[in-house]
Amino acid sequence: MAEKKTTKKATEVKAPAAKKEAPAKKAATVKAAKATVVVNAENAGFKAGDVYQALAAAQKALTVKEIAKAAKISEEETLLGLGWLFKEGKLQNAENNKVALA
Repeated sequence: MAEKKTTKKATEVKAPAAKKEAPAKKAATVKAAKATVVVNAENAGFKAGDVYQALAAAQKALTVKEIAKAAKISEEETLLGLGWLFKEGKLQNAENNKVALA
């Protein structure tokens, strides 16, 4: 059998169609609730008290993360309380980024 030959004009040549990509699967995202820290004298004083009590109960130097966990407050609130206590001279720096009562 004879095969038919077809000719295409140059203008009829189409670019290869782009392959359809499968939609990317979205990774499960866990949104952590950000703590809003109210900065005023009253709140800072209460957070300082929480930090002081956590350090007094531990009777040793703790990191910011350890203080936050012991005091059951956020790390931002812990830093607010630490600032207050450092200003009053109640804290001292210990080795390895830890804080202890003065």
